[in-house]
Amino acid sequence: MLLVNTPDIPGKNIIRTIGLVRGSTIRAKHIGKDITSAFRHLVGGEMKEYSEMLNEARQIATKLMVDEATEQGANAIINVRYTTSSVIQGAAEILAYGTAVIVED
Repeated sequence: MLLVNTPDIPGKNIIRTIGLVRGSTIRAKHIGKDITSAFRHLVGGEMKEYSEMLNEARQIATKLMVDEATEQGANAIINVRYTTSSVIQGAAEILAYGTAVIVED
């Protein structure tokens, strides 16, 4: 599956637009890592536990988006975007979305 954050793919022709596809996940760290991050918040520094959590969430959301596009027969997704929102303290939703298309050379 070809993923781009642009409206077209250089060297490829979009022969069919399938439509919006998306993948979403809500992730949280366990209490031990939450306490460690709270301490880092007080003294400063990168909150690696949350960086890891968001990276994992992006990967999962992307996979879910690709799975949806594959089920619909797409071979590419254009205009890929990510958004995040805080659901509760220590938990975040990541949404990946784009337009599923069929492309050819």
